[in-house]
Amino acid sequence: MISERKKKILAAVVDEYIRTAEPVGSKAIAQSGALHCSSATIRNELAELVAMGYLEQPHTSAGRVPTPMGYRMYVNELMEKQKLSLEEAEDMNRRLEAKLRELDATISDVSRLASQMTDYPALALTSRAAATVKRFDLIYVDANTFIIVLMLSGSTVKSKLVHLPVSVDQSLMQRLSSLFNASFTNIAEDQITPLLIRSTERAADDTMGVTSVISAFVIETLTEANTPSAFISGENRLLSQPEFRDPDKAHKLMSYLSGGGYILPSPEGMGDPSEVRVLIGPENVAEELKDSSVIIASYDAGDNTRGLIGVVGPTRMDYSAVAAKLQFLAAGLSRRLGGGEVPPEGMHNKLIIKGDDPNERG
Repeated sequence: MISERKKKILAAVVDEYIRTAEPVGSKAIAQSGALHCSSATIRNELAELVAMGYLEQPHTSAGRVPTPMGYRMYVNELMEKQKLSLEEAEDMNRRLEAKLRELDATISDVSRLASQMTDYPALALTSRAAATVKRFDLIYVDANTFIIVLMLSGSTVKSKLVHLPVSVDQSLMQRLSSLFNASFTNIAEDQITPLLIRSTERAADDTMGVTSVISAFVIETLTEANTPSAFISGENRLLSQPEFRDPDKAHKLMSYLSGGGYILPSPEGMGDPSEVRVLIGPENVAEELKDSSVIIASYDAGDNTRGLIGVVGPTRMDYSAVAAKLQFLAAGLSRRLGGGEVPPEGMHNKLIIKGDDPNERG
């Protein structure tokens, strides 16, 4: 167990390190006057926090900096949950309204807005419920040509003009249309198996390979529809952070982000939309993120679609401020895109922080 005094000292170290980006010594904590104990006592407590793994002492510096374990304790128990002022809330609402009005709320706009509001690189991702085919229409044009028309769940329509090297008759198109509507509608992509394709081919008496052509287009269409859309903005904002003054370190992370490296979980794995997930340093999957933290909020993008907004920054980032802004932005997007109800008075001040506890994952 960590004592209350140690918790206060740890919180003071993290707050000061976030503010200055410099190792924090006992003198700086004592001068704050909030702890009412001597520098000697603070030094002893700092040494014990180092031994417990919450702090570390870089090189020969007299100051300490938080470890990922220390940041996790801070995020889960110690930080003061930041409340947006009325002025901040109104300003963010104005900017959100203007952005949605001007640019029609594309995913790139969401990531740009999050990056502008937090001054960190931001990622946005949307994921629809798994698409299926609701209806097939096979339109016969001539002996060597037909059109595939797919009506997807969500009422999206996809079509393809197919030219065949062999001649087929209209009766085959009619048989295939009936069979595909009977066996290929309202099923997931992974249920379109070679066995299903072969049985459909035999039932239609298709010796020309037309069944395989149609099936390939169905799988291609569903794969595209079920691939989440993602966008990143503001990678160059990393360069303003002291931790990324080393060009090699900054380039490594910026390249990873720009290359579409895995950052965000699936929207379905986020659970309660009111929660904000925080991944600190080694809690992130990728090696490129081991010295960074990611803060994630989810929103209802409407039309059976969920979205995520994630911000990437140094482990020293101001977790409370960034989390409050992301949650406010997510709630605003849900209201405007998803048609959700306006949160009750004071909702923008409610903040639930969720850590990377494996027992919490849905």
